[in-house]
Amino acid sequence: MSQVCKVELEGKTYELPLMFGTEGEKAIDISKLRDLSGYITLDSGYKNTGATTSKITFLDGELGILRHRGYSIEDLAEKSNFLEVAYLVINGELPKKDEFESFTKRIKENMLIHEDLRAIIMGFPSSAHPMGVLSATVGALTAFHPNSLDPNISKDALYQTIIQLIAQMPTIAAWSYRKQVGRPINYPKRNMSYAGNFLQMMFDNPWEGYSPDPVVESALDKLFILHADHEQNCSTSTVRLVGSAQASLFASISSGISALWGPLHGGANQAVIEMLEMIMQDGGNVEKYINKAKDKNDTFRLMGFGHRVYKNFDPRAKIIKKAADDVLKKLGVNDPALEIAKKIEEIALKDEYFVSRSLYPNVDFYSGIIYRAIGIPTEMFTVMFALGRLPGWIAQWKEMREQKEPIGRPRQLYVGNPLRPYVDMQNR
Repeated sequence: MSQVCKVELEGKTYELPLMFGTEGEKAIDISKLRDLSGYITLDSGYKNTGATTSKITFLDGELGILRHRGYSIEDLAEKSNFLEVAYLVINGELPKKDEFESFTKRIKENMLIHEDLRAIIMGFPSSAHPMGVLSATVGALTAFHPNSLDPNISKDALYQTIIQLIAQMPTIAAWSYRKQVGRPINYPKRNMSYAGNFLQMMFDNPWEGYSPDPVVESALDKLFILHADHEQNCSTSTVRLVGSAQASLFASISSGISALWGPLHGGANQAVIEMLEMIMQDGGNVEKYINKAKDKNDTFRLMGFGHRVYKNFDPRAKIIKKAADDVLKKLGVNDPALEIAKKIEEIALKDEYFVSRSLYPNVDFYSGIIYRAIGIPTEMFTVMFALGRLPGWIAQWKEMREQKEPIGRPRQLYVGNPLRPYVDMQNR
């Protein structure tokens, strides 16, 4: 017998079904509440509203748990690689050897983009923000792959669209950077890994040659894994909402990139570096800023500490902290801003004020440190986030279509003027 929740409104009782997730999550199905009673629920920002059921990612912020398709993020980061995780997130299962070889081969074969698309990237002014270039160029992919617009696209055609998107986004991102700094573009190479290819497209110079450092390559691959999906956040919900109108995968991902561009969502690691630079320019007195962060009357906040979802230690931060240490040690970077970061980390991990409030360094703190150390410009940080999040966006869009979800149409509570008569201009 199904369980129900009873709601009493204006003297009438309505029974609403209860739903339970596989990890013990609980929900009240209110989808028919308005039809039954005339009432809607109000939840500004959708902080307590489930918009869908999903089999992709499980997140428990209280316990610091993150799993993709049932696999812990710790196991995936330690034992897998980004393309295998991408396959898992998108398809639901870890690939067999032949499936993975075919998947990676097709991605490498599709990393080159149409020369006309290159012309579009080169047409942006050098001052263009790389996230704007990325969003616009991914949206423009629909012009080069018109069959992607078909809402009833076949499974084979959709799979090829997914391959093209995963393959070509690093190329678009790297080329937008090369355009910004006024350097000739580098083409992808088939004998390199996904992360390695991105690094060489970013930094290779014909007069010097470039071979990605294995430690840096490994750290970047891990960062991509750690960002692969994160449940129903702002950009992911945007992808699903836009996709619910039967917009193409390229158009939906372009919208997700735009949502991620917002500083409240994808710009946290950039905010970390800006904070470190501010402290450095102010003389580098870490104790001063630690005390400011503790002062409830001071508006200063330590960027990269605590998390909106995780009320304990961000599980991704534990993983990437070692990678950050490895990168800094291997590269021997002499950067005052990164020295400040290490001092802040050391103090905050031991300070009772931060420990008692679970204000631990999160993944954005360490990712910003890694990106700065390997030479990724600050404006590109959110682009790196988008590259990692791509498999999750694709999987969420694909799941939404497979579940035949209706077009998204939130309700509202109108609080404006009631009906009033029109007044002629001369009488106003």
